[in-house]
Amino acid sequence: MISPIFLKKGIIFKDVTTLLADAKSYQRMIDLLAHRYIGEKIDQIVGIEARGFILGQHSGV
Repeated sequence: MISPIFLKKGIIFKDVTTLLADAKSYQRMIDLLAHRYIGEKIDQIVGIEARGFILGQHSGV
């Protein structure tokens, strides 16, 4: 779900709840995010807000 107005006009909120409910899709998303950084030396992953926290913890494994 994409909400055109969230807190302030011009900020687009993308709801990831449906993605989190589908294990296969969630795993595919994590794989796609992680693939981008294969071979890179990464010491830390920072999740700035709630969605970043959820996605970052699985990207670092």
